[in-house]
Amino acid sequence: MYLSKEAKSEIFKKHGGAEGNTGSAEGQIALFTYRINHLTEHLKKNRKDFNTERSLVKLVGKRRSLLDYLMKKDITRYRAIIKELGLRK
Repeated sequence: MYLSKEAKSEIFKKHGGAEGNTGSAEGQIALFTYRINHLTEHLKKNRKDFNTERSLVKLVGKRRSLLDYLMKKDITRYRAIIKELGLRK
């Protein structure tokens, strides 16, 4: 698999809080962003891979809903994760 256990735990340590909380919205958004970037690179090389394209669209929707949730709950955490991951241009 493209994402090892160590890499995943590193993402959660960096974005999930002090103890690497895997359930935090920031950690989940960071993991989805990593997976979205990986699938985007794959689709640049394999443009007819429609199953991957569908998975990518589903992941983007999940990330969007988590971002909407975070924006409603705590706007400062939302702005921090957007800035940290560079999601807005």
